[in-house]
Amino acid sequence: MNISIKPLPLLILLAMIVVACNTKPVSVEKHAKRVIKGLYTYGPEMKSFTDCEEGNEYWVADSAKTLELAYSNFNFEKPYEPVYIEVECNVIKSDSLMVSADFDSTMVVTKLLKISKEIPDGPCN
Repeated sequence: MNISIKPLPLLILLAMIVVACNTKPVSVEKHAKRVIKGLYTYGPEMKSFTDCEEGNEYWVADSAKTLELAYSNFNFEKPYEPVYIEVECNVIKSDSLMVSADFDSTMVVTKLLKISKEIPDGPCN
């Protein structure tokens, strides 16, 4: 009895094993909710946030639908007036096909904790 092993299926199986062993697991921490504090600016063409502690700038997506409403309740005469906010959010990579592409990351607000015209002393000022 002559057993011959075909090299092509063996190479494919070997390649699948190598690829499976080299893939890195997706980090859950990257998309974990966190509380973040900083300055929020809103207007017709811009929704941005600057993290006071780290200085990072984010595009803002308001999934809670409360941040934009609370901002508009201040009745500013001009758009783009910064306010201090504390929010619960997720930070994700920005979509390259939208305006948010100018920002590396998008902050998806899930809960508004605090909003104030008064900007506290410290790194935000």
